[in-house]
Amino acid sequence: MTPSVRFVFVLHDHQPVGNFDGVFAQALRDSYLPMLELLEQHPAIRIGLHTSGPLAEWLDHHHPEYLDRLATLVAEGQVEIVGGAFYEPVLAMLPARDRIGQIRLYTAWLERRFRTHVTGMWVAERVWDPGMTADLAAAGIEWTILDDFHFKAAGLTDDQLDCHWLTEGDGATLAVFPVSERLRYVIPFAAPEDSINHLRFLAARRQGAVAVFGDDGEKFGVWPDTHRTCFEEGWLEKFFSLLEANSDWISMCLPSEVVRDVPAAGTVWLPECSYREMTEWVLPPPAQLACVESRLAAGNDPDRPGAAAFIRGGSWRNFRQRYPEANELYARTMAVSSRLDQLRQEPGVDQAALGLATQALYRGQCNCAYWHGAFGGIYLPHLRNALYSELIEADCAADRAAGHHAPWVEATQRDYDFDGRPEVRLSSDGLDAWFAPARGGMLYELDLRDTRHNLLATLDRRPEAYHAQVLAGPGAARSIVDASQPAKFKQEGLEHLVRYDTTRRKSLIDHFFDLDTSAGAIAAGEATERGDFAAGFYDAQVQRSNAEIRVRLSRRGNVWGIPLTLCKTVTLAAGGRALDIAYDLTGLPADFRQHLAVEFNFAGLPAGAEGRYFYGTTREVLGELGTRLDLAATESIGLVDEWLGIDAQLEFPAQVPAGIWTFPIQSVSQSEGGFELVHQSVVVMPHWIVTPDAAGQWRANIRLVLGRLAGGGGRDAVRKT
Repeated sequence: MTPSVRFVFVLHDHQPVGNFDGVFAQALRDSYLPMLELLEQHPAIRIGLHTSGPLAEWLDHHHPEYLDRLATLVAEGQVEIVGGAFYEPVLAMLPARDRIGQIRLYTAWLERRFRTHVTGMWVAERVWDPGMTADLAAAGIEWTILDDFHFKAAGLTDDQLDCHWLTEGDGATLAVFPVSERLRYVIPFAAPEDSINHLRFLAARRQGAVAVFGDDGEKFGVWPDTHRTCFEEGWLEKFFSLLEANSDWISMCLPSEVVRDVPAAGTVWLPECSYREMTEWVLPPPAQLACVESRLAAGNDPDRPGAAAFIRGGSWRNFRQRYPEANELYARTMAVSSRLDQLRQEPGVDQAALGLATQALYRGQCNCAYWHGAFGGIYLPHLRNALYSELIEADCAADRAAGHHAPWVEATQRDYDFDGRPEVRLSSDGLDAWFAPARGGMLYELDLRDTRHNLLATLDRRPEAYHAQVLAGPGAARSIVDASQPAKFKQEGLEHLVRYDTTRRKSLIDHFFDLDTSAGAIAAGEATERGDFAAGFYDAQVQRSNAEIRVRLSRRGNVWGIPLTLCKTVTLAAGGRALDIAYDLTGLPADFRQHLAVEFNFAGLPAGAEGRYFYGTTREVLGELGTRLDLAATESIGLVDEWLGIDAQLEFPAQVPAGIWTFPIQSVSQSEGGFELVHQSVVVMPHWIVTPDAAGQWRANIRLVLGRLAGGGGRDAVRKT
């Protein structure tokens, strides 16, 4: 009997919520459409295809003919539609209600659009948690695919991974396929014959073996140089032709066919895991390097065969520890999810508005902006902004569902971010301001409800393992797509632009600097912090009335060892779009002279772009939002984004004017295309030389007015000079 192998080929096509239309269109042109055309030319090539919800919706709106052609292949039995959670969340971070809700919603959409029955799903980033099994089964899922890395972590060996298995949780079972890491690495980066030879090896080892390839569809045309390799140079044409030429022993099977026709090898309980690289990326840089080195050493140690399989990195959830911004975003989703769950239990709720709120929540759970590695989008502001926009929209829709009519104002205190300490939320029909008293009394989220924009979707600059490559300069760093090639530096001089922040890049961060501190030292991060307020613990008191609410944040700390009390009171009025901020320093000795700087950050307002600029007290333009300013005795400064329709102005009373420093925050990060400089936020830092009065006090007021330009534009709102 001729040895045979069942070959399961699954593609995962995905573009995240908030990605640019041009990126969607380019991916369609360079990858998805050429793959579809090649499949039409090779009817014997049968695949499973997962198209993520954000991408499927975009295609249905902009290019429904693509989905129509795909539906024809589905009807002919050449393509199996693989389901998933609608907006590609990492399921391990969701409560069960949202896991099940997202999967069911997308299954219904796919079955309507393609007139097919969906039985399996793609697990985003293959992040697995054993507690998910029952939820997936409850959502109607019968099978999924994970990496062979998961199975090896459970103790299985290579010769046990040429088949599918069952896993169980809470009495529910699910079929699980192990994806071959070898095939994932050689397709399409080695000669097509290498994959055929591997399939031949599996067939010779066991008659009827199952080999699974499952990976990003973007590897075929979107990743650097892959369009040339796969389509112009004919890699895929040759690979498909080889599969057809060897069809006497290679049987291309759809996943559901294998589950239906082939008994599972047994039951295995897989640990919490993701693919190998992801478990490394989640670790801090020193631990990440140690994990990689330990695994390589174990793999090369003949005295410890198989030990490398048990050396894996961290839990995906700890991206929220490594990047506080990811935890803030996650905490925001949980606040919305909990609110919607409560609304579902209440009578008289507007169900249409509740449905819109739920879908916006699901969109806000799209995984890409929650993590970072060779991929992952936490460094990409447009992805973070898009998720916050959806979550703000969900809250606004929930207000409509609950019959919450303007004007209104309210305050809540709760441990929103799961750090064991309460945060304070001041909300109105215009603004949503979130404060962390235990972390410098900072303002860490500021939502404009009508424009659906969080002005504090910022990102701190912190060490990354690949920064050593950046600092070595062009020529030394290796590409993540092809390690034999040098990495691309998308801008010149990146090796000189790596910076790390010592305090959060949020607002109401209270700095004390030396009297002679310069604007250049501040922008370069070279100024020495002389106080313990920037990250210190503040007491919080909330005062409420029908017309306004306020939070009083106070801390007894020291500057240069000199004790003092700093109190900042923030007031928000019903129907208003302004925060009134009062600073009060008490207990100052008569000879006290110190430099107080209050840091504000503004995110989502890009630098170096038309229609985004600073303006001064007389509305004169001071420069685009990447401009470094050093202004003296200023009564106001404004920031405009004509595209978003945002006009943010900081005002200071004439009796206590402020000096102003401004500068951009730019991070150096990695993507599949190389190393790049990314604008994260604009710092506006009013500052004063604090001189106490006879009672040992010093006071200043700041008013942050968040206006909206008429018509979302307003090019005539500021005088151009």
